Amino acid sequence: MDVHKKILVEVAWEVCNQVGGIYTVIRSKAPSMVELWGDNYCLIGPLFPNKMPAEFEPTDNYNDAFGRAVLKMQKLGLEVHYGTWLVSGKPKVILMNFSKVYERLNEVKYFLWSNHQIDTKQYDELVDQTIALGEMVRIFLEKLSEPGTTTKKVHAHFHEWMVGTPIPQIKKQKLPIKTVFTTHATQLGRYLAMDVPDFYDILPKVDWLKEANRFGVLSKVLIERAASQDADIFTTVSDITAQECEILVGRKPEVITPNGLNIERFVALHEFQNLHLEYKQKINQFVMGHFFHSYSFDLEKTLYFFTSGRFEYTNKGFDITIDAINSLNKKMQKSGIDMTVVLFIVTNRPTYSINSKALQSRAIMEEVRDTCTAIRKQVGERLFYSSAYNPDQKMPSLNDFVDEYWKLRLRRTLMSWKNDELPYVVTHDLVDQEHDAILNHLKSLKLANDKNDKVKIVYHPDFISSTNPLFGMEYHQFVRGCHLGIFPSYYEPWGYTPLECIASGIPTVTSDLSGFGDYVQNYLPYEEANGIYMLKRRHNDYAKSTETLANMLFSFVQLTRRERITQRNVVENSAENFSWNYLIKYYMDAYKMILEDE
Repeated sequence: MDVHKKILVEVAWEVCNQVGGIYTVIRSKAPSMVELWGDNYCLIGPLFPNKMPAEFEPTDNYNDAFGRAVLKMQKLGLEVHYGTWLVSGKPKVILMNFSKVYERLNEVKYFLWSNHQIDTKQYDELVDQTIALGEMVRIFLEKLSEPGTTTKKVHAHFHEWMVGTPIPQIKKQKLPIKTVFTTHATQLGRYLAMDVPDFYDILPKVDWLKEANRFGVLSKVLIERAASQDADIFTTVSDITAQECEILVGRKPEVITPNGLNIERFVALHEFQNLHLEYKQKINQFVMGHFFHSYSFDLEKTLYFFTSGRFEYTNKGFDITIDAINSLNKKMQKSGIDMTVVLFIVTNRPTYSINSKALQSRAIMEEVRDTCTAIRKQVGERLFYSSAYNPDQKMPSLNDFVDEYWKLRLRRTLMSWKNDELPYVVTHDLVDQEHDAILNHLKSLKLANDKNDKVKIVYHPDFISSTNPLFGMEYHQFVRGCHLGIFPSYYEPWGYTPLECIASGIPTVTSDLSGFGDYVQNYLPYEEANGIYMLKRRHNDYAKSTETLANMLFSFVQLTRRERITQRNVVENSAENFSWNYLIKYYMDAYKMILEDE
C-alpha cells in the first residue's frame, strides 16, 4: 500500500494519558505505525490544564501539514501543542486543551442532538470533556483538509467512544476525510457482563436503548453507536467483541484488529531465565518480610502466582480465581505435596496508605539483613586471619569470631520482629475495607494465611512500581519474577495481562471469553504446548469452570523445576506471534479498505 500521498491521524483519549489498556495499545503500536507511515503519521490526545505530560516534547518546527493545521487553530485562540511523544518510535503528537470549548459547549451539544440525535442532557463530566475534545479534533481535521494545508489525502482513525463525536460531523459536513472507528469494548457489554448472569446467552435479546437508560449511560452509548455507524470502516479487537457490536452498536465490524505488543521492549534473548531468577529473588525479599515474622517456608519450593488488572470483580475473573485457589489449597493439603504457592492479587482500590505493620515488618527484616551482613563481614575477616595463623589446621569455632555486641543486636532485632500474628492478607489500609469484595470473599473462605495453608494470599490494592517501598520494582519486572499469571476473565474484549506474561516468558491462564483467548484458540491451536492454559468458560457453569481452573493450577504445581524451565523457553519463543510487527497487518487491512474507495 502506497502511503506517500496519504496522511493518517490517530485519535485516542489515552494518547499521552494513561488510563487503561488503550494507552498500551496506542503506545506499543507506535513504532510499527511510524515505520509504515513515516512523517505522514500523527497522534492526537487531550491535554488537561496544568498537566503537561513528561513524555511530551514540544517542537518549534511547524513546517508540515500537521504543524500548519496547528498554527491555524492557534490563530483561532485555541490551545494546541505540537511535538513528539517520547516513547518507542517517537511519533508526532498533538495535545489539545479543550477547556476553552466549554464556553460554547451547549451549542456543540445542540448540534449533536439536532444533527445526530445524540442526547447529552444528563450531566456527566467525562461526556462533557469528550465532547469538547471532539469539537477541537473536528476543527483540526477541517483545517488539515483545507487547501493550502496539504495536498495529501487525509485519513483519521478514532479509538473508543471518548473521541467518537467528530465522526458523524465529518460525514455531515462531507469533509474529504476517510474515517476508521475502533471500539475496544462496547459500553453496554461491560455493564451487562457485570450485572447479568450468562451474558453471552442473553445477548441476542438485549434491548440496547432500555439497558442504556437503566445503567445511566445513554449519552455514551449514543456517541458510540453514531461513531460506529457513520465511520467508513468499523473495527474491533476480537471476534467475541464483534458479536457484541452487531447487537449493541448496530453494525458488524469489517475488520478484526487484535492487539499486540512491542515485543522488542521485552526481548531478553538468552537472559530471560536469568532475569526470572533475579526478579524472583526480589519477590523473595518481599515474601520474607511479609510472612517470616510469623512463620517460614522453603522459598526453593515456593511458586508465585498472580492475577492483576482493573477492579472489575466478575469481569476480570477475580471471583473465580479466589474460589479456584481455595480448591487448590485443599488439594495441596490433601495430597501432602511439599510445595507452597503465594498468590498475589494486584489491582487498584481506594486506600489510605500502606499498612504500617507491613512496612514495619519489612523495615525490621532489613535491619536483620544489615546485622547479618555486618556479622558475615566480621566473621570472614577473622576467619581468614585465624586460619592463616592456626598451627594445628583445625576448623575454628565461627561463633567465637562474633562480638557480643552483634550477637545481642541480632537477638534483640529478631525478638522485636518475630510474633504470633498471622501475615496480613492485604498490604494497605483500604478506604472501604468492610465492603471490599476481594477481602470479603477471602474471609468467607477462611483464607487468612494460616501456617497450615499451602496457598498464601497477598492482596495488593495498588499498582506495583519502582517507587513502591514494599517491592521496589517495576510491574514488568514483577511479572518476570513470578511463575504463572492467572486471568480467567468472564468479560474481556482483549486482555493485555496474559499477553504481557507471554512477552516476559511466563506461562499464563486465559479464558475463551476473552478476546485474547479467542484469538489464541483460532491461531495457536496447541495453546497449552505454548504455555497458555485455556479455561473454557463458555457454555460451562461457574462451579465446573472453578474446578477446571483448580485442576489446571494443581497440575502446574506438580511440574518439576526442569519442566517449568522448559515451559518458559517455549513461552518466550511463542511471543513473536503477538508482536505488532506481525499484527499491524490487520490495521493495514482496514486502511486498505478506505483507500480502495477513493
